[in-house]
Amino acid sequence: MGRITEDLIRRNAEHNDCVIFSLEELSLHQQEIERLEHIDKWCRDLKILYLQNNLIGKIENVSKLKKLEYLNLALNNIEKVENLEGCEGLTKLDLTINFIGELSSIKTLRHNIHLKELFLMGNPCADFDGYRQFVVATLQQLKWLDGKEIERSERIQALQNFPVIEQQIREQEKAYCLKRAKDKEEAQRKLQEDADEGKKERSQPGFDGRWYTDIGAPLPSSVESKDLQAPEIQEGECNRKKVEDEEDDLEFWNKPSLFTPESRLETLRHMEKQRKAQEKLRLDFSLKDDEKRKQIVLDLGVYRYLDTSLIDVDVQPTYVRVLVKGKPFQLVLPAEVKPDSSSAKRSQTTGHLVICMPKVDEVITGCPPASKPVASTLDSSRERKTERSRHTEKLEVDPSKRSFPDVANIVQEKKHMPRRVRSEPKITPSEEDPDFEDNPEVPPLI
Repeated sequence: MGRITEDLIRRNAEHNDCVIFSLEELSLHQQEIERLEHIDKWCRDLKILYLQNNLIGKIENVSKLKKLEYLNLALNNIEKVENLEGCEGLTKLDLTINFIGELSSIKTLRHNIHLKELFLMGNPCADFDGYRQFVVATLQQLKWLDGKEIERSERIQALQNFPVIEQQIREQEKAYCLKRAKDKEEAQRKLQEDADEGKKERSQPGFDGRWYTDIGAPLPSSVESKDLQAPEIQEGECNRKKVEDEEDDLEFWNKPSLFTPESRLETLRHMEKQRKAQEKLRLDFSLKDDEKRKQIVLDLGVYRYLDTSLIDVDVQPTYVRVLVKGKPFQLVLPAEVKPDSSSAKRSQTTGHLVICMPKVDEVITGCPPASKPVASTLDSSRERKTERSRHTEKLEVDPSKRSFPDVANIVQEKKHMPRRVRSEPKITPSEEDPDFEDNPEVPPLI
């Protein structure tokens, strides 16, 4: 069963950066909430509040919401209109499909002078004779009732007939209250019978985890005397229990029941029981050693409609671990595998999870083996490298020569022109040349 918590409100206040004290709109529908609480303390500035499709049985803890304009409490277990006088700004109230039988309780809404729209369809009081006329005459500030506009002539007529209609409504309310009291007694008696039956089932010995904690575990002497193995007993008991649960579930949904707050609670309890039973079910699996492909295959029967994001697979060399909705499934492998080469796939038809784990030091048949010519070429290249290393020529230095280079020779070598740029040798003019003229201002050539 759900409760209104601070964390729940913050998760539904993302549009307000998860700040709840300044929240103006809040939606808490379909949360299985049974009681209204804390909202008037944490969210004083609320203007719109959605609480439809819950299990709220009483209107309470909303009187401090002075700014509240729209309150939706459709599809709940409310039996009486109350505690809304403090909602001064309330303009629209939706109480569709509840269990309101005390129609006279709407008189408390006279204090909500700004109330313009009211929805009461689907309640037992909506079937009373004179229901609409009574509401129109009682709440004169209303403009719309059950989605239909209230005409001025309709209100005048309702006010004229109000004394007679009010007497009729009181008589019908009294009859409904007597019937409702009997329904409560019947529901209480049935709840007590179910509780006693549950105690008897728990007291009887059976396949409930106390006899066979695990496959191969030692059995009590009373069971060892039978020529049956633990796995076979477990399988038979599981199948029998599964069939019985399916029959009980089918019987529950086919059984006629009254539409009362107790029946809604009973339905919710049954659905919660089924949900817990599904969570307790063990997953079927098979572990195969595929010798042909040299790998180990694990087939895990996860739920068909389970979201794949709720499955986490961790393959280690000696074991495999699978998390399904946060619950671990772990197996020790018969041989060491390669985690990096493993793969996990899920069947689109059955939903099963198939994990393929190649063995260590084994070659999968899908990979082609190494050919001999490649090996021979590698060997020949290695031989050539070794021969080259044997005949490697080393440079030797003549110790008789100077260890330092001759700078003069290096400079002289730079004077030589490159071979490809050879030119005619220059003729230096001498003093015997008739055209030679010695100019003392010109520096000598080096």
